[in-house]
Amino acid sequence: MVRLRPSAAFARNSDQPAVIIERKIRSGEYPPGTRLAGELTMTHDCRVGPGTVRRALGILRDRGLAVTVRARGAFVVDPLPPSVETPAPSA
Repeated sequence: MVRLRPSAAFARNSDQPAVIIERKIRSGEYPPGTRLAGELTMTHDCRVGPGTVRRALGILRDRGLAVTVRARGAFVVDPLPPSVETPAPSA
């Protein structure tokens, strides 16, 4: 059985919804306590499949930015965790 490795561009595209939502959370467009759009809406708005949206919500939960409440949806946490910046390469 041959396993195909996704290209780097594909890997980045699959993370794109999480990056977009995180930016909106960090910018204050989605303040703490805000209910995030439903899976179907995110699928349509981001033009990705439902699996990608679920992965994005998982990434946001792992980063401590969102919580999911069964049968109610995903919400921005209150208070937000500090932003983790990637370190600049040393010269």
